[in-house]
Amino acid sequence: MTDQQLAIAAIGEAQLILEEYLQPRPQNNERILDKLVEVLERPDVMAAVSRLQQRSCSEALK
Repeated sequence: MTDQQLAIAAIGEAQLILEEYLQPRPQNNERILDKLVEVLERPDVMAAVSRLQQRSCSEALK
């Protein structure tokens, strides 16, 4: 899976978690936040985003 695919997949998962948070029913907000952090702080996602940011910065300097 490419860095872009990993980042897009994580964003998609995060969006689903946020949709759960926005549902008008009683919910455990702490659990929802934990799920969101778990998705966004996965080592593979963090590494992919870091590499994408580095590429973006180096391309901007060209």
